[in-house]
Amino acid sequence: MTVALHPADTSEPVAVALAIAGLTPKLVDSIADPDSGETGDWSVLVVELGDEPMRRLRLIGDLFAATGVPVLVVADPAQFPLVEQATGVADFVSNPPDAAELGVRIRRMIRQEAHDEVLIHVDLELNPLTYQASLGGAPLDLTFMEYELLRFFIENRARVWTREQLLSKVWGYDYYGGARTVDVHVRRLRAKLGEERSSWITTVRSVGYRFG
Repeated sequence: MTVALHPADTSEPVAVALAIAGLTPKLVDSIADPDSGETGDWSVLVVELGDEPMRRLRLIGDLFAATGVPVLVVADPAQFPLVEQATGVADFVSNPPDAAELGVRIRRMIRQEAHDEVLIHVDLELNPLTYQASLGGAPLDLTFMEYELLRFFIENRARVWTREQLLSKVWGYDYYGGARTVDVHVRRLRAKLGEERSSWITTVRSVGYRFG
């Protein structure tokens, strides 16, 4: 992961908070050119608004529109109304930042970004942002829970999951359906994946299911 930081001469409280949080950011002098290609490896961009809040918020909006890089803003409390109206800001913290909070928020954003990436298994693709699925380049018609179950399988390949675990992880702790719910959805997924790919979901006798 790469955490980028702008401006490069950020204030000492922000630099110290990042260091305490265990993060070594890549210092960025300018974010005025979103097409430079430099943003390709950025997981999160941290921007201290400082004494140029309007200009930097405008640049953040342009950058996000062009690249989709998630941005965390470090703002003085008096700047919060500007942040609230800005586009392209994924999250913010008060300046001076608390190191623990800053670290948690940045790592949460990185996990969320990873979670939103297109999931691929052989010729199966799932897009978590649009809930679209395709198989061999053709759209795959899935119900919401079929999609969620398939996504969970892809994100947790090779491990065996009991029916009770799948009910808890996919349907939620407050779902009262029985193990048959899982069996029915697995059967439907296998049918939609087709005969050649149905074996991707393996039944582990007396235990549950494994994907991959």
